[in-house]
Amino acid sequence: MSLLGRRGTGIGVGLMAVGLLGGASANRLAAPGQMPPNTVALSQMLRELSARPGFTEAMLAELDKGSKRGPALLTPSLIDNLRRRILGKDWQGLDRFPGWTMQAINPTVRVVGHVAGKNEKVEDLSAVHPGASPTVAQTNEHLDLGPYGLDKRETVSLEKPSDLPGFTTDGMVSSLGAGVMRGDGPNELAPEHAESQRLAYVLNRLAANGLEGVPLLTAQWDKEHAATTPQELIAAIQATGHEVIVTDSRYFANFGHLHYSGQDVMMPFYVKRPLLVPVSHAEYEWHIRGPRVNADVSYYFGVDGKSQWRTMDTLDQPWVMKRDAHAYLGSDAVEVTRLAGLMTIAYMHLHAAHPTLPFGGYYALGVCQDGVSAIEKKMTGSVTLFPNTADGSFFSDTRDEEINALMRVIPKDRDGKAPEPERVFGSLPTEDLEGVSIPGLGADLVAVHKAWMDGTLKRTRTWKRTASEIVLFSMGALLLAGAVRRARRLTQ
Repeated sequence: MSLLGRRGTGIGVGLMAVGLLGGASANRLAAPGQMPPNTVALSQMLRELSARPGFTEAMLAELDKGSKRGPALLTPSLIDNLRRRILGKDWQGLDRFPGWTMQAINPTVRVVGHVAGKNEKVEDLSAVHPGASPTVAQTNEHLDLGPYGLDKRETVSLEKPSDLPGFTTDGMVSSLGAGVMRGDGPNELAPEHAESQRLAYVLNRLAANGLEGVPLLTAQWDKEHAATTPQELIAAIQATGHEVIVTDSRYFANFGHLHYSGQDVMMPFYVKRPLLVPVSHAEYEWHIRGPRVNADVSYYFGVDGKSQWRTMDTLDQPWVMKRDAHAYLGSDAVEVTRLAGLMTIAYMHLHAAHPTLPFGGYYALGVCQDGVSAIEKKMTGSVTLFPNTADGSFFSDTRDEEINALMRVIPKDRDGKAPEPERVFGSLPTEDLEGVSIPGLGADLVAVHKAWMDGTLKRTRTWKRTASEIVLFSMGALLLAGAVRRARRLTQ
């Protein structure tokens, strides 16, 4: 459940409750597994560095800021929790931090106190503007448009190579001292950054054409193909000898994007119950290869409050893994693009109607999984992602009825109800459960999956069910005691 960025814009505020129990082995951590080469656990790094004056606070301050590509927004209570674990030398606890359950996202997630912290301001209902259209400032805040402004009607040519700057880590990588860096360097897609960045900007700006009062931008792909919507541009690219593959991709969310003495720091984001499952991140990815342009962009709703296309050319740490759950070609790729464009417009309307939601609406309006789940539902008829946090009551703007309908029918995970195993395992970034390199996780997943397959999987009891049964039992005991007393009086 994305928190601040790609590979971690999934939900990630703690240990996620999945409510599955697969035999005794799922109630404990299995023996440590094999970590990837050149990787160290967060607890090991802090065991070595926490005694250095000022390091702990510097690291906490950096994590608290979040980042463009980080996975989680640490709330004040979680920052304090992490500080206590470090100062208390709770190294084992750090390998399962932060601790959070899906029950913390209650049915009125707009009251984000469970996530934002009790002392943080929740949405001021007087600031809600139903049916409002986003201002230029709001659009610029929640949609990256690059050089393609909202001030005039224009046609932009995509016939020549992009003149945008190439890949840089400026503003994305920072030093915390003691050999610790936060942020990631380039991956194999970085050489095409200029083309990918231009494509992301143009797709976002074409989506903005659907907003009320926005001057029309036309993207001229070549002399024969012009586009005023994202899907028209993808269709034009397909029509000119380029292969376009759209993948529905899942990863483990990377909580910290930390590196220590040149090693990756393993910092997954868990959700808590007998089976501890790291939070996954989901996104749609457009992979374009052809005679004129090679580009790769992704789409998701992140904790930055932006539901939009983005570049995807920073290096992933090996333990986050990757699995393409679905791949779309031809007209299906065009349809996924159309739905993503409509999702962009719907979220811009939501930002205009609810401008004071904490975290730019993240959690209340969903996490990265929600939008991907909605499109997956339309494309396949099913949903294989967990968790989804969007409060369906927000999705009521009549201008966005197609997206509203999809968001309302996807499964919700804000009431603590145990999710279907299909969604728990469907969210994982691999089908090779034994190959999961997070220590102890692979064996637990194998045990639970086996129990699911052979029909012996048991559900854990939710706190609501347990509490209600305790109340009912108590009421029944009182009624029985009263009946016994009355019967004794009648026989005396």
